[in-house]
Amino acid sequence: MDTLDNTEWDVLIVGTSLQQSLLALALSRSGKKILHVDENDYYGGAEAAFSLQEAEEWAKRVDEDPSAAAFASISITKPEPAESEPSVPSLSFSRAYSLALSPQLIYARSTLLQFLVSSKVYRQLEFLAVGSWWVYSASNSDDAEPASRHGQLLKVPNGREDVFQDQVLDFKAKRALMKFLRFITEYEEQTEVWEPYRQLPFPTFLSEQFKVPDALHAPLLALALSTTSSNKTTTEFALPRIARHLRSIGVFGAGFGSVIPKWGGMSEITQVACRASAVGGGVYVLGKGLSSAVDDDSEVVAEPETGSNRGIKLRLENGEAITAQWVIREDSRSLPEASLSCKSITIISSSLAPLFPPIAEEAPAPACAVVVFPSGTLAQSEEQTELPPVHIFIHSSDTGECPTGQSILYASTSLNGEKGFHLLEQAVRELLSAVEVTPVPTALWSVRYEQHSSGATSPLPASNNEHILNFPPPSMDLAFDDSTLEQVREVWQKILGDHAGEFMVFQDREAVADDDE
Repeated sequence: MDTLDNTEWDVLIVGTSLQQSLLALALSRSGKKILHVDENDYYGGAEAAFSLQEAEEWAKRVDEDPSAAAFASISITKPEPAESEPSVPSLSFSRAYSLALSPQLIYARSTLLQFLVSSKVYRQLEFLAVGSWWVYSASNSDDAEPASRHGQLLKVPNGREDVFQDQVLDFKAKRALMKFLRFITEYEEQTEVWEPYRQLPFPTFLSEQFKVPDALHAPLLALALSTTSSNKTTTEFALPRIARHLRSIGVFGAGFGSVIPKWGGMSEITQVACRASAVGGGVYVLGKGLSSAVDDDSEVVAEPETGSNRGIKLRLENGEAITAQWVIREDSRSLPEASLSCKSITIISSSLAPLFPPIAEEAPAPACAVVVFPSGTLAQSEEQTELPPVHIFIHSSDTGECPTGQSILYASTSLNGEKGFHLLEQAVRELLSAVEVTPVPTALWSVRYEQHSSGATSPLPASNNEHILNFPPPSMDLAFDDSTLEQVREVWQKILGDHAGEFMVFQDREAVADDDE
């Protein structure tokens, strides 16, 4: 198509972040005439994955126009290469890396995986197992200099078998932990046990109801993936998340309960979803946004004779005029109220093999490890004991995101500003000090940035024009939130109405075996 000027569309989707891309997938067999645009020249929006050169271009672009981005305060560091043994890996060429801006775990029981199967796009994706979870334990040493104290990484028990085999826990602690694990398998049916503690800190519930020792609070909180400090993580928040973790173990294989997409995290899912829409006739235009704002009072075009609604008139950045019956976008008006969280991506000169032990007999090799620094463990003073936790996802070269012999550290904390960045740097240093590998691992390249986060997934923002539908900013949860799909389903239902059919359940295409052929 040479020009889009004066074209009419059933649906205009603005942006290729995960929500918009999944909507494009859901509409790919609807017969609707779809135009999908993105002001960026890459797919994925907040979930994009970059090579080294692309990351530098992204940082420069955001620095030049910070008001239009979901990111801020981007800084790239390239340490001077140290003289070392020839066997030590060095930074490779740009496209040897695929760095995910918003990596997430996907639990085995997530409805996202079910819909990727029912929509037939799963064939174009490859998922890898998330292996061991680790909790950082600060040193008890009384050395005068805090910098000389280093902690250790303790493996989180992943179920009953791990608890029984643990050589550190005493019988009393194992008994308390087993009692809690039995409870959480059916916690929804035992509201009388936890209802009085619903809004109380989760550690209080563990201590008072199950006599779980303080030393086991951090591992259980780690499974909840809470981004707030322990005294702000409520029982109501923690229970369903820990249950999600434990109930997912064994679904796809022994010993693990979550996966990650290969080659670039959630970016892979956005691209596969958009590809399916293109095969269904959708038109994609990258590097071109809207010049006219999408407002509730945007001009509506009507038929001269009947007065019936032909759609909403808009202009693209190059001046082309288009008309669309439905306009779907992300509501950036929510961003000023959203919080900022700090993140960093660090390329490491080591595979960090000790953090990837075998999951179980005949289980797949793990490609991701989770390290949690509980709130307060990185504190340098009493005033810092309420600092939020730091989470680090470690991706091995099996993900295709870095060369063999290297690994990627994706670190995040809900603390923002320089204090947040300092906390992330401290966590990365402590992790590298705690892993016993030779030679000592070093950082080859890193980027740090702040990202707007809406926290828990919000309801769809209201609009006075029923044909302009808004997605809230995506939830930056560390695990994919299934309520994101409910938002997509709600928008899909409004567009298709009574002709909606079954959400994301498709038959194989007759003409092509795969959507990308």
